[in-house]
Amino acid sequence: MDARQLEYFLAVVDHGGMSRAAAALYVAQPSLSQALRTLEKDLGQPLFHRIGRKLVLNDAGRALVEPARQVVRGLATARAGVESVSGLVVGRVEIAATPSQAVEPLPSLIGAFTAEHPGISVAVKAAFTASSVIDMVRAGTVEVGLLASTEEPTANGVHFTSLWRQRFVLVTPPDGPFAPGHVVQHKELAGRRLIVGQVGSGMRRLVDQIRDSGVDLAAVVDTEHREAILPLVLNGTGMAVLSDAWAGLATRSGARVHDLEPAAYLHISLATRPDSLSPAAAAFMASVS
Repeated sequence: MDARQLEYFLAVVDHGGMSRAAAALYVAQPSLSQALRTLEKDLGQPLFHRIGRKLVLNDAGRALVEPARQVVRGLATARAGVESVSGLVVGRVEIAATPSQAVEPLPSLIGAFTAEHPGISVAVKAAFTASSVIDMVRAGTVEVGLLASTEEPTANGVHFTSLWRQRFVLVTPPDGPFAPGHVVQHKELAGRRLIVGQVGSGMRRLVDQIRDSGVDLAAVVDTEHREAILPLVLNGTGMAVLSDAWAGLATRSGARVHDLEPAAYLHISLATRPDSLSPAAAAFMASVS
């Protein structure tokens, strides 16, 4: 097997099919199919269940994913290292981020980094929960993960760099029931219509904790699309508990933002693998230290 075959294999896995992978790689689909067949022949067994035109990873394929990522990532790191010795300030860093952190602080982190390293590109991949970010870093899908958690994160095989905390706030429609500047007590949410996020997210966990404390909350909308929460608040559907990463955007959009008491926070961290980073990823981590 060779690195190109592994790269093609991972493209099929990441893009969910042969045609999308071929388009992403800018190669002809027959060439991609041939590379996969050669890889399977070299390994002595198939890597996918072929159901019609659909490819589904089998046990052998799943076992190959992480080693393949390590090989491809290692070659990319070696190539970037050689280029950096030649004085070429180029490269690419891939970052996984949860939605709220993609609103802030990710833009600020990327802005400062690209201003210092204009030749390095940044690719941001979506992850809905902190555990998803950690899994992507551990598997080698990305080198850096930006996540938020209600407790300081820990995970085997992953190193965490703590940044700061974000406070949870209540975001209400422009004509919301609380006066501007009012600090909302949890008990004041009783009977209020709330828009809640995905199970496993910090905001959903806090809402569940408030409900478990005896406050009668009405979840009028339960959405996995966090980008839909603020528009739903603005059109009067309900109010939402969000991290203060959303405060600036919410205020500029006309919503009201209130502190909550008792205060609750998210811990914002960067996750990396403990082994060597590519020069681009190392430069990114250095820019935030």
